[in-house]
This record gives sequence, structure tokens and C-alpha cells, in this order.
Amino acid sequence: MKYSSILFAAALVFLAAGAAAAKVPAGLDRIEHIVVIYLENRSFDNLYALFPGADGPSARTRWAPQQDRTGKVYDLLPPVPDQRFPAALINAPFLIDQYVPQDAKTPDLVHRFYQNQLQINGGRNDRFAAWSDAGGLVMGFYDGRTTKLWAYAKKYTLADHFFQGAFGGSFLNHFWLVCACTPKYDDAPEAIRAKLDDQGQLISDGAITPDGFAVNTIQSRFQPHAASVTDEARLLPPVDLPTIGDSLSDKGISWAWYSGGWDDALAGKPAPSFQFHHQPFAYFSRYGDGSDERRLHLKDEAELYAAIAANRLPAVSFYKPLGIENQHPGYANITNGDNRAADLIDKIMQSRSWKSTLVIVTYDENGGFWDHVPPPKGDRWGPGTRVPALFISPFARKGYVDHTPYDTTSILKLIELRFKLKPLGSRDARAKAPLGALMLESK
Repeated sequence: MKYSSILFAAALVFLAAGAAAAKVPAGLDRIEHIVVIYLENRSFDNLYALFPGADGPSARTRWAPQQDRTGKVYDLLPPVPDQRFPAALINAPFLIDQYVPQDAKTPDLVHRFYQNQLQINGGRNDRFAAWSDAGGLVMGFYDGRTTKLWAYAKKYTLADHFFQGAFGGSFLNHFWLVCACTPKYDDAPEAIRAKLDDQGQLISDGAITPDGFAVNTIQSRFQPHAASVTDEARLLPPVDLPTIGDSLSDKGISWAWYSGGWDDALAGKPAPSFQFHHQPFAYFSRYGDGSDERRLHLKDEAELYAAIAANRLPAVSFYKPLGIENQHPGYANITNGDNRAADLIDKIMQSRSWKSTLVIVTYDENGGFWDHVPPPKGDRWGPGTRVPALFISPFARKGYVDHTPYDTTSILKLIELRFKLKPLGSRDARAKAPLGALMLESK
């Protein structure tokens, strides 16, 4: 896994050149509101393996059994560190529901930058168990047919080849949602840097790559961050890269990032499950402590519900539920997150804004869970493992599975097309907007 910074330099050249905004597809301007619900840590197969017409791991699908780090195929999956699961699990996908109900939590699974690449193993996806701390749990999936989001997927459009924008975990994939970028921390202390050998193989993990890119969880020097982090060197310095929020603001287009528990966190009393690294704009100088931009655009989820009720939905809304409602393994379950997302969708559908709104429900990353579809070739940063994406709107195709390859930057591309914005970098410039999920001219 030896990498160079050539791609990063190329992206800077691209930005300096100022790529032109693309032409708006016919009918896209009928969508006046885009709402992105960003849930947590589930691969596509983990939630939608059984979805009719989707690319799931059925008996007709070719997928490789899990193998250990030397390449030897496991006879049985490594044991799950949870006594609710049997010690002997066959080396194949299995139904989690038979051991743990959807309203209960499972253990968390490792989901980090280098490990995700090692698990993908060149597209074979056969070392998820080998590079996990959760044993065979990586191969577990749910029968999602009773969930509310499944019902929405059945009624509208489910994209079954949508991939997380970057390898690894939530921190980096939140950046790729809002800036299609990986932040730098050139003078990061050695204690938080990953170490690689001469062949580029991981020796010891860290938040920062050897050449200074922040790829794993690190909190912001701006508020809010955990009071327990008292060494400023272990916090990411302010980031000055362009974001989709900047582009929208500079054209006078309304937008906001809404987060469950935001106001309490700012007041110094964060909820136990509030995740500081799920607040990407809080890392950027433009949205720093006390700034007008922060006050205008970074808001509590209560303000999103109020905006919907008052028919004041911004042109672009990002919504991050509080931890216990985001479906993250370890501290959240499936049911609570399903209920929260569905409640918000229902409120939008009941509002006057619904007739001109597109809701996108997707996941930041796979959370360490296996998926059988190899990610497309990209760059140093990704794309990573496949995740679910739902498109819910009067303009979404009905009862449709979109097989087009997309990734997280496709959301940026859609926003850029709709509002005539220039791309932020090379990845969103060449990304496919999810137009295959929409019926724009026939409404």
C-alpha cells in the first residue's frame, strides 16, 4: 500500500484551474430542496442482501469465502466476541436476526482507513474477518423486510452500486461528503501517525498517514470536542479547503448541516452518544468558533423539524442523527435509526415542500461489515466498500433498483449540477450524478 501525493497535487492544480460548472440536466431545476440523511456504518449486504432485484449475495452470486492473513481459507469463521453468537459459524453470510434482534446492539467492528483496504484485498473482499476485531460478525446481515426504510426503498429507488467515498471510517467519509477532500496535518505528533514498512504495509495504526493526511478519527480544535482531549496537538488544526457549503453560500443558496444533540454539545453537555467527528464543517476555518457562518449553517436537529413545519426548508440540508439514532454498531441498533430517519421523511412528505424535494438516505461507510461487490478503481482515498443509498421524492423512479455505479461524491455532483456550482476537486468533477434514480421530465 505504497502511495504518493501526486493525486493530491493534481487535485490542487484542478482547483486552481477553476473547472466550469456543468450544464443543468433538463428538469433538475424542479427539485428545489435536497435533503441528505447520513446514517452510520452499514454495508449494502448488511441491510439489503435480501432486497428483490438488487445485487445481493445470493446462491447465484459469485463471492469468495473469507481467508486468514496468509491466504488460507477459514474452515469456520473466527468467533464473534459476543456469547449471543455461536462459536462455530460457517464461512458464509449469515442472518444476524436469529441471534440478535434488530432493536438490540451488536458489538462494534473495526472500520479504519488501512484496514478497509486490507479487507477489500484488491477487490476480492475476502479478508474482512482477518482484519476485523469482531471475528465472523463481519459476514452478518439483517432481514430488513420489516424496516421502514426498506418500505421506502421498495416504493422509490434503491441504488445497489453506491460506494463510500473514501476507505475507512466516519471521520474521513464525512469530509468526502462535504469537500471531496482529505485534510492535512503536516506537523502532527509521531504518536498519532501510522507507520508503514518499506513495502507500504501497515506496522502500527494512527489517525495521520506518514505523509501527513488525516484519515482516521481525530477531533477538531474548534468546539465542540471532547473535554477529555486536553492536548491540542491531538486535535486537527483548522482546515482551509473549499466545501460544498462554501460554494452554496457564495452563490446565495440556502443550506444547513443539522445534527442531533448539537446545541447540547456546544453548551458543554454533550449527550453520551454525541459523536464529535460526525460534524465535518466544525473542522473548517470558515465555520470556526463564534463565526457568522457557523451560526447561520450549523444547527441542531430541532431547527430542521421547525423549518419543515414552517415551510422554510433550505435548498440543501444535511442531517446527522444523534448517535443512538444513527444505526452505528456498538452504541446504536437498527430499529431506533430506522424510526428516526422514517420520522423525518414522513414529516417532509406531510409538508408543502414535499412536491419539490429529493431525500437521499445513505450511509457514511460500511462499519467493517463485508460486502461482496468490489469497489470501482479510484484513487489513493477510495472509493471504499458498497453502502445503501435510497432516493425518495416525487421525482424518484418508483419501485426501481438503480444499478449505476455511484459513490459519496455523486451527491456533491448532484448538488453542483442542480445549483450550477463548480466542482470542488477531480473526484466530484468526474463522478456520476445519480440521475438514473430520477424521472425529471415526465412529472
